[in-house]
Amino acid sequence: MKDLIRLTDLQPDEVYEIFHIADEISMGNYNGFLDGKSVCMFFPASSIRTRITFEKGIYLLGGQSILFPTDALDKKEDLKDVCGYMNNWADILIVRHTDIQLIEKLAGYSTIPVINAMTSSNHPCEILADMYSLSKIRDNFINDNYLFCGKSGNIGLAWKEASKVMGFHLSQCCGAGYEMEDIEVYYDIKTAIKGKDIICTDSLPAEALKDFEHCQITKAVMDMANKNALLNPCPPFYRGEEVSDDAIQSEYFAGYEFKKNLLVVQQAVMIWCMMQHETI
Repeated sequence: MKDLIRLTDLQPDEVYEIFHIADEISMGNYNGFLDGKSVCMFFPASSIRTRITFEKGIYLLGGQSILFPTDALDKKEDLKDVCGYMNNWADILIVRHTDIQLIEKLAGYSTIPVINAMTSSNHPCEILADMYSLSKIRDNFINDNYLFCGKSGNIGLAWKEASKVMGFHLSQCCGAGYEMEDIEVYYDIKTAIKGKDIICTDSLPAEALKDFEHCQITKAVMDMANKNALLNPCPPFYRGEEVSDDAIQSEYFAGYEFKKNLLVVQQAVMIWCMMQHETI
């Protein structure tokens, strides 16, 4: 396996291999790993954090990033032919596109690693980076009890993938009609928060805000969670909507430092995928 499209593509030991590579990168190893390599990236104009960290990560590893808008993949040309040419010149494809099936097709036609940088179904690199960050500050992050507050969407579904792979307990707090399948669901945050250690959120569409009025994370709500609980809102988060300002300003907020690891984890994903490719 040389691609990363879903977290469920991975085994737990492979997740820890990626974490180990991230540790090695932080210690100054793997410098120049991408020397002479070209990474083709397909990103929409709205992407900020994921694109910055992938581009900077490629640069720091000595590689060249070549950026295209995502809609370049929506042209009439068959994806098989697009990949037929890119296989000649590119060494990795990194794709952010709403349709995960399109990324799967690219992987099927590519002889080089394909990395999913976000779809409407999941966001594997983001959640890998969150788990890596948790592994650095928790005794054993898979023993923690996780609560996802938000609708069934790419962030919640990616946490569901992670829980399936790593074996930690995940439940959801949401308005009626926004449930993920096969997950324990609460509809009131004061009930949901009890016994939880890691609270994750996702932003909400404007039309859903009323349906989530009993699910907002506030500091008072966080005070009801387990001792040393953490609040990990997925950016962009919106103060006064899924999270309150006082929750973000509190000691529970995992903070901007927490997301710093997105850089080394995405570098580690690229390295791991290329190393797998070399062994095939």
